[in-house]
Amino acid sequence: MKIGIIGLGSRCLGLLKTLLSIEKDIVIAAVADPAPDSVTEKLSELSLSYSPKLYTEADEMLDYETLDGVFVATRCNLHAQLAIKVLKRKIPLFLEKPIATNLEDLRQLNAFVEECNDNVVVSFPLRLTSIVQKAKEIVLSGDLGDIENVNAFNDVPYGGVYYHNWYRDENTTQGLFLQKATHDFDVLNSILTPLPVEICAMTSKRIFTGDMPAGLKCDDCDRQLFCWDSKYYNETFRNDSSNGDYCAFAVDTGNEDSGSALIRYNTGMHTSYSQNFFSRKKAARRGARLYGYRGTLEFDFYAGEKVRVYDHFSGNVTDYDAPNSLGGHGGGDSALMRNFADIMRGEDISRSTLADGIKSALMCLRARESAQNSRFCKIEL
Repeated sequence: MKIGIIGLGSRCLGLLKTLLSIEKDIVIAAVADPAPDSVTEKLSELSLSYSPKLYTEADEMLDYETLDGVFVATRCNLHAQLAIKVLKRKIPLFLEKPIATNLEDLRQLNAFVEECNDNVVVSFPLRLTSIVQKAKEIVLSGDLGDIENVNAFNDVPYGGVYYHNWYRDENTTQGLFLQKATHDFDVLNSILTPLPVEICAMTSKRIFTGDMPAGLKCDDCDRQLFCWDSKYYNETFRNDSSNGDYCAFAVDTGNEDSGSALIRYNTGMHTSYSQNFFSRKKAARRGARLYGYRGTLEFDFYAGEKVRVYDHFSGNVTDYDAPNSLGGHGGGDSALMRNFADIMRGEDISRSTLADGIKSALMCLRARESAQNSRFCKIEL
């Protein structure tokens, strides 16, 4: 099966490594990317026995190549319009999140749901992890009673990437609900039966702000020895150049550094969600507590491969094993790649659909709107 790539960055490279390791009948036929030197360097990491054809324009690749599937993994603000080019050609699509960064693009994508939904895999690996699948199984069993309240959280230990790297350009990202909460909202959407109908949110920027010069890089800064977020102190930043090296305290550093949302559902229940980007090391956590009348369920991706249930009436506490599979995102990336390969063969339908991507992105966009305007927003197109 021949696949085409639109935008070969680090995330896409990791997914391709996973795909090629588990599927032996895949050929990367072509790559469209405006930076051919970078593409050549990344392709060398795959140790291919052949050379994919390189294009600088997506349209040219799509016009000249016969493809069984296409990856769209460019910068966020380009996802939707490039996805539409693929959807019009009725080619199975793997689409990186967020699938859109504005409502108009989201509305255009929504026009393809009826015809293309089952042939689009959106990059939501967390929904396919063992932890989330086990949580969903328990919730659907009814053992907890109906879920009437949820407290979800994401304390990000590697938040510097959103201020040192290209993500710091808020015109591209449109804020960190779309970058991070889109995954967490999707996890909740995949577990819960009620539909989200209204959202309010608030954001703060209290840490990653300052008066350092625009465009300043860490190596050029005379404060490096006194900055906790410099390469001198931050080993993650120092050892992983993909995190970028721009000053997180410069005047051109975008993005909030914490955010919270309240979500109302069609049954009347509600969820609270909070994320922050200055937690570090062992303070990291990501997961949720789901409350029913009969029991409480909790999981934390950082705390271990388990789902815990508290029985409200017997007092029993039960841990359910949910071991990670091999591969990134606790095995979620492998599950996405297998699903996409099976779709290209005509043997399966998507487990992370275009409609799922639209619902999550819409929640994020309405959360951002709410935070900017201090009001509740309907979750509707």
